[in-house]
Amino acid sequence: MRWRFALTTTVLLALSSGSFAPLPRPAITGLCFLRFKVSSISEADKFYAKDLALSLSTKCWAGQENTCFYITPYQDIGILQADTPGSAGSLDMTGIWTADASALRSYLLARGVSAGNLVSPSPGFQYFELYDPEQHHLRFLSITGAPQIIPEPAEQISHHMIHTGFVVHDRAAMDRLYKDVLGFHVYWHGGMKGDETNWVDMQVPDGTDWIEYMLNVPDNASHKTLGVMNHIALGVSDMHAAQQQLIKNGWRGTEQPKIGRDGKWQLNLYDPDDTRVELMEFTPVEKPCCGEYTGPHPRQ
Repeated sequence: MRWRFALTTTVLLALSSGSFAPLPRPAITGLCFLRFKVSSISEADKFYAKDLALSLSTKCWAGQENTCFYITPYQDIGILQADTPGSAGSLDMTGIWTADASALRSYLLARGVSAGNLVSPSPGFQYFELYDPEQHHLRFLSITGAPQIIPEPAEQISHHMIHTGFVVHDRAAMDRLYKDVLGFHVYWHGGMKGDETNWVDMQVPDGTDWIEYMLNVPDNASHKTLGVMNHIALGVSDMHAAQQQLIKNGWRGTEQPKIGRDGKWQLNLYDPDDTRVELMEFTPVEKPCCGEYTGPHPRQ
């Protein structure tokens, strides 16, 4: 069964009139994990473990049975063997931290948002899942106590996953969940031309990470285009130092760092299934196009 986002007419009227009893929304603080389907576990390992120097971990936030690559105790990248032809490279699930998964689930249910059962894999660890209006699979997690800590190698390229992007066809429908119900806000927006909006960065309400709406993508987009759009972004303090470390790690990509339309240094990498892994500096070095930043910048 899929738990889909749906607001009844009664709930929509209550939202617009402000007639809800004030059930507080627990804090939503940032990204926990992203999980992708891959065509080859071993080939993906060469990219994530060798080029990016992320340590393998069996204790994954997406589930114990999956292979994942440790970024910090609170973030990892998961990979899952593709089970159907053509599914390799697709975004399978996004994990988001909240201060209290049980309370957030109650908050959503009170607003007419369907959510899955609350799951408690271990004491102090809870999560639930839902599908957003465009069927992106989300898991909201909370923990008490300290998570697993793995020593991070000096060669590790990034220590903070700062955003993820995915294709969005109906911004208004997505905003009804992410903005109106969950409290995400626009951090920045822009496009390839000054009068376009191709990307909308929706920042979590109680942190600095964000999800990026990738707009104006055709329904018949190629696998390569979808790999560019459905992406991961890892934060770095110094892009050129990160590039040199990538080369030392064995990376053989040909792209060069550039300043994006958002005014930040960035460098695009691609895993074996053409999923884009974007390296991005935490703060801009020049004025962004299209709109000013409206929230705090992430940091290491």
